[in-house]
Amino acid sequence: MEGMQTGAPTEMMPQNLIYQPGSFFERLDLAQMFARPQALEVELGCGDSTFIAEWAWQNPERNFLGVERLMGRIRKLDRKGRRLGLSNLRGLHIEAAYCLEWLLPFEAVSGIHIYFPDPWPKRKHWPKRLVNDRFPALAARRLVPGGLVYLRTDDLAYFSQMTEVFAASNDFKMVETPPELSAILTDFEREFLAQGKMTRRAAYQRISAAVT
Repeated sequence: MEGMQTGAPTEMMPQNLIYQPGSFFERLDLAQMFARPQALEVELGCGDSTFIAEWAWQNPERNFLGVERLMGRIRKLDRKGRRLGLSNLRGLHIEAAYCLEWLLPFEAVSGIHIYFPDPWPKRKHWPKRLVNDRFPALAARRLVPGGLVYLRTDDLAYFSQMTEVFAASNDFKMVETPPELSAILTDFEREFLAQGKMTRRAAYQRISAAVT
C-alpha cells in the first residue's frame, strides 16, 4: 500500500479484525472492541479499506472502525490490517446508516469519514442517500464536542445536498479538511481522478454544546 511500511503497533493483536457484536440491537461496547481506550474515528462505507488502513497506520494513538455492508470488502480490511499489525483497527459488517443510528454510542466518536457514498442519482432515490436531512442531527449525537465529519464525493448534486443539510444545522460549523487527510486517496478516488473527475471535499465540526 502506497506510503506504508512494516512496523505498526502489534500489542494485543487479535486473530480477526472483523468485530462480531453480541447484539445488533444495542450500542457497541468500545471497551470490548478495542484493547486501548483511545479516541475513535469511524469510516461509514470503507470500501476496500485503502483509506482507513493507511490512516490507522499513521495514527496509532487513535482507534478506527470501518463499516461496510459487503463482506468481501470487510475481509479485505481484515487482511490488510493484520498484515500491517494494526491493533487499532476493526471492521464491522453492517449497513452504514443502521450503524450510525443504532450502534454507535452517544458522544463517543471523534471523527466520521464518508467518502464517495452511493449518490443515488435519480431524484426519487435521494431519500436513500446516507447524508440526508437527518444526518447532521444523528452525527452530532454520536460525536464528542468538537468532533468532525469529513465528506468527499465526485457527484456535484450530492455534494450540494451535503453542504445544504449541514448549513441548515445549528450543531456544526464548516472547517478546513487537513492537508494530511486530503493526501490519502481512496480506491474510488484514484479511479475517478484517472477519469478526470473532480473530488469535492467538505468538513464540519460539532459545536461544543449539548445535543438533545
